Amino acid sequence: MIEVKNLRKNFGENEVLHDINLTVNRGEVVSLIGPSGSGKSTILRCIIDLETITDGDILIEGKNLKDRKLKKEILLKTGMVFQSFNLFPHMTVRNNIVRTLKLVKKSSVGEAAKIAKEVLEVVGLADKIDNFPSELSGGQRQRVAIARALALRPDILLFDEPTSALDPELVKEVLDIIRKLKNERITMLIVSHEMNFVKEISDKVVVLENGKILEKGTSKQIFENPESHRVKEFLNTIY
Repeated sequence: MIEVKNLRKNFGENEVLHDINLTVNRGEVVSLIGPSGSGKSTILRCIIDLETITDGDILIEGKNLKDRKLKKEILLKTGMVFQSFNLFPHMTVRNNIVRTLKLVKKSSVGEAAKIAKEVLEVVGLADKIDNFPSELSGGQRQRVAIARALALRPDILLFDEPTSALDPELVKEVLDIIRKLKNERITMLIVSHEMNFVKEISDKVVVLENGKILEKGTSKQIFENPESHRVKEFLNTIY
């Protein structure tokens, strides 16, 4: 579903990603972990084309993101959930989803409203459809953001620290939705500092530091028997 080949990203003279290679297969959950500033979120932003890559290739379902003729088609296969929700504050929950569908997929108002109701059912917020974001808890706002991403019917979901802006008591409700999506075999690439959750949900884990991959393997391998001394040290600090 996703293949990243020899990805490099520079900001001026600063190389923030160096020779990144990773794959995400259909139905897999792959998590990116590592210290702050290691390049995890930048990888997601390159995959969703919010950052222009310096070198290398990103393939989504075999199609290269560098192909300008196919870029829009490729990007529609991928949805992203940000840590800061990014909801339109002046719009109701319904209209946050309807407007996105109209802008991105040129859906009719009727079709978009139907989809909005369906995806809000999935995240358990159908009763909040006419509320404004300011009337919701942080956890509810993030669940609306997930619903909005799901409304576009992407093949792949990217999560950039989906719980980092939430109070601890609100984290569980968001993680439960991601667990539900895993059970439905949604392909996901997740950046998270919630190590217990990463260990539980991930098929594969990629550990990064200073823009480089230190180690990658199954969740069991990384958490129970990492090969790298630095990975052991990192996990002992945070987990």
